Amino acid sequence: MGTQEIPIFYACDNAFVKFTIVSLFSLIKNANQDRKYKIHILHTDISEENQAKLMELQRPNFSIYMENVCDRVREIGGNLPLRHYYSMTTYFRMFIAEMFPEYEKALYIDSDTIVQGDISRLYDIDLSDNLVGAAVEQVMLQTDVYGTYCEQVCGIRRDKFFNAGILMINCALFRGEDILSRFKELLYTYRFIVTQDEDYLNVLCKDRVCYIPGEWNVPIFGEIKYEKEEICIFHYIMVSKPWHYPDCRFAEVFWSYAEETSVYDEIRQMLAAYTDAERKRDADSVANLEEMARAEIAREDNYLKLIHGEGGKELGRIIVLNKIAHYEKEGRFDEDVEEDPPTRELKPDEIDYMRKKVTSKIKSGFAYSIARKYMNSLIDDKKMIIKEIRGIENYANLDTGAIITCNHFNAYDSFAMQIAYEAAGHRRRRKLFRVIREGNYTNFPGFYGILMRNCNTFPLSSNAQTMKKFMVSMEKVLKAGHFMLIYPEQSMWWNYRKPKPLKSGAYKFAVKNNVPVLPCFITMQDSEIKDESGFFVQEYTIHIAPPIYPDDKLDRRHAAEKMCSENYEIWKDIYEKTYGESLTYTCDKVN
Repeated sequence: MGTQEIPIFYACDNAFVKFTIVSLFSLIKNANQDRKYKIHILHTDISEENQAKLMELQRPNFSIYMENVCDRVREIGGNLPLRHYYSMTTYFRMFIAEMFPEYEKALYIDSDTIVQGDISRLYDIDLSDNLVGAAVEQVMLQTDVYGTYCEQVCGIRRDKFFNAGILMINCALFRGEDILSRFKELLYTYRFIVTQDEDYLNVLCKDRVCYIPGEWNVPIFGEIKYEKEEICIFHYIMVSKPWHYPDCRFAEVFWSYAEETSVYDEIRQMLAAYTDAERKRDADSVANLEEMARAEIAREDNYLKLIHGEGGKELGRIIVLNKIAHYEKEGRFDEDVEEDPPTRELKPDEIDYMRKKVTSKIKSGFAYSIARKYMNSLIDDKKMIIKEIRGIENYANLDTGAIITCNHFNAYDSFAMQIAYEAAGHRRRRKLFRVIREGNYTNFPGFYGILMRNCNTFPLSSNAQTMKKFMVSMEKVLKAGHFMLIYPEQSMWWNYRKPKPLKSGAYKFAVKNNVPVLPCFITMQDSEIKDESGFFVQEYTIHIAPPIYPDDKLDRRHAAEKMCSENYEIWKDIYEKTYGESLTYTCDKVN
């Protein structure tokens, strides 16, 4: 410990940069001089003159870099909620992990601070598997309305809500768990307006916080339990600004550092020029903020009520739709937007693919009976609507085993394919099997778990011996003339109408077993019925195209690639004719 360079970030605009200079000066003066530091200033508009003043603070062991984040801000657009005494810079900390992939961990420090302690001691705290390290937000602890806001709007105990002004960021985990994308999704679906980015960070990092000693972030607010000499970082939060109020607590600490910088005279002039009207505005803003917190608590559709109440399903769907839009823009078509259940390795002796055991047959019969009742109830209650099946003759005329492919957009689309299979007249003589993921078999809970484990499912496995058993069973199923449903997109995107790029696995199985692929594609249109999430139930049209046969003139790899390409083109044609538009993806426009 104590040998690597320490990355430290500030974020400011041209109006606030003078306070960044004072904070950074205090940090440099009190830091362990045997360590090396990289200081990054995130900004959009700092003038060359002010950049030069910042650069004057460089030392042999302190390098300073100006980092323009205009492009990152444009990605988010005009969706950042702001109050009059906050600027957009408060959100810049969200970009750090993605902008600097070379860092495993980094420090972020607000500019309205004085760093009296050795900052390397804070950096050396082990974050373990926590997303952030931060101090408990004293405002939430000491003011009941804000504590209530934490608990009744954000869903976080007041003694667990952290202040994001001094933040240790586990950059590796931020990237690994895609926190920036999750922030964008949440930003587009719910607007936190009280502590803004701090609200978002607390919600995103809930239960993944390393709480640092309070002396590393002492807000100048309410009761302060530390002596001046014990405080490592003074944090002049909200309207407690020495440059606005001559009687601000610990103002002398701020001025002792400010007078050694090139911006001292400017800041003194600010204090002298600050008017009573501006101080009245500050007082009003504090009162207004408390009223805003009360209003958020009283809202029937605040964040916590939406998540846990009736609106939670609607908010969840909106989050999923925004995530789909984000994934499409980035071309991440084979990634699920909704979390799968966790998985464990499926061992060979845990699965009876062919349902030869008596217990397997009993469980399968029971599962099918309850699945049939459930499917009938979905149809009766208009929760699943099959408007039409087109090309059923292509299914009915199959006289061999086949791989059935379908686009994957809903947990119910498997039921739709069951209906198509039965409509083709194969139910009595030939079975329909379904390839599913390992975790869906091993760990799916409740009712759906019963179906996943017993309704002629073929789970994949991370165990090599289980996969050998899978392949042998697949061959037996297809050679016996049965059907195997595979989703070659390898991801489920809720109510996504476009065909996604296809993976080759289904077509390799077809070539290996010399059976055709039957391409099925389901199109949708809004019905007049809304579901429990407030979205229209979709009416499905199942399109069944003529089968695609392996080309025996090609080797297996090229034959599979050809079948995959043909399947995609068939789906693309169905999409374009049904919806009357060319198939394009937003990632194509970006690239």
